[in-house]
Amino acid sequence: MSKKKIILGVTGGIAVYKAADLCSKLTANGFDVYPVMTENALKLISAKIFLTLSRNPVMTSLWEEKEWKPEHVALAEEADLMVVAPCTANFIGKFTYGIADDALSTTALTFAGTGKKILLAPAMNNNMWASPAVMENCRILRERKVEFVGPAEGSLACGTKGAGRMSEVPEILEKIKLLAEDIYPC
Repeated sequence: MSKKKIILGVTGGIAVYKAADLCSKLTANGFDVYPVMTENALKLISAKIFLTLSRNPVMTSLWEEKEWKPEHVALAEEADLMVVAPCTANFIGKFTYGIADDALSTTALTFAGTGKKILLAPAMNNNMWASPAVMENCRILRERKVEFVGPAEGSLACGTKGAGRMSEVPEILEKIKLLAEDIYPC
């Protein structure tokens, strides 16, 4: 059996440093990781890090087509699982309402149309996480069978404490392994 291909969506949350660690751990665990980064993620961390850790090209734009088939379509059709970590409130809102205005949101909507598993690892301020809009968006996504891991409780980058921390990498990795087993049972 070939390696399981995972799309790793990376948004512009401060927990982006954990996404680099997750990328490294996924690769070390035999997953074939294809990072897709938002413009805001690129303001916090370099695509070169994800290129090095995944050993695969990093999609950052819809406008750098290399083949006749749009990259986000080809990737969505070929991948087995999609993970967005960190997953901001902005991405949750766009994904819920079908707004496809960048490489990640377009890839996610295309991937969702395949019916394959999607895992979100939310990361945001505790008040943002508790907001009625985010709660409603997450309810809708859960009804659509989107999986979540976290967020965790704890100290947040903004200086507050509460639910909003991105789950730790080992917890996310375990959830991914469980979802991967559902894709290819032993």
